[in-house]
Amino acid sequence: MSENGAIRIGNQTASSAANFLKPYEYALANGFDAFEWFPDKKPNGAGWDESDLNAALCADIRGSARVAHMRLSLHVRWTANPLRSEARTTLIRDIELAESLGAVLVNVHLYPERGMEAYAKALRPFIRHAASRRLQLAIENTPETTPQHFNELFRVLEDGDSVARPTVGMCFDLGHANLCAATRNDYLRFLDQLEPHVPIIHLHVHENRGDADSHLPLFTGPAGQDSRGVAGFLARLQAKSYAGSLILEQWPEPPSLLNQARDRLLELLQAQTV
Repeated sequence: MSENGAIRIGNQTASSAANFLKPYEYALANGFDAFEWFPDKKPNGAGWDESDLNAALCADIRGSARVAHMRLSLHVRWTANPLRSEARTTLIRDIELAESLGAVLVNVHLYPERGMEAYAKALRPFIRHAASRRLQLAIENTPETTPQHFNELFRVLEDGDSVARPTVGMCFDLGHANLCAATRNDYLRFLDQLEPHVPIIHLHVHENRGDADSHLPLFTGPAGQDSRGVAGFLARLQAKSYAGSLILEQWPEPPSLLNQARDRLLELLQAQTV
């Protein structure tokens, strides 16, 4: 468990890894206490999906994560837009894949093109399906979504829906918030504009310079020169009593950049509790 006792820090699978299990094995070997599975198999065979797993391997993953006290999550594949009827089977399959891996949370993007009422209506069956599997469902901000989208969405979701309240929340993606046109290069402003009724239950953390979704490892971009933004981010999380995973969304070269990011995050958290 992370030294701060609430925020679990981990990494994610990546199609750039020579073996799809390597990022997970790295997380285990280096004492990370969170990990995210992302089925993203490419046409050239890179990456992975459920065809690369079997019952024995899933059992091994569940067992090794349990021994390591590691919290697992799953990011549904890019094609899983609940507004599109052809993606609904994919969403169900990914929720069941998450259950087979021992994940506790499934992450999906917010698609705002038809409005929040339509998105909430399309998502509700999957919220219930996740709840039936005892999984939380996190909705992630993309560069195209704003704090106002999330404020409206969670008003809609909470309106008379007793299942949504304990099951669904927001995945705050720091790098995407930094690219949002309304808060470009100011992800703290995005966070500050979220209203109190928006529950943050999951985190994706990576950097960029406000120009592209470059997924730089934390502290290798602007925060490498000035970490006050990250410190402010962590302070806000602590004020919200955040208890969940913080996923470093990259497989860098060298992978030790993940360790450096985790260790620096823990230093900043510790400094705030002294």
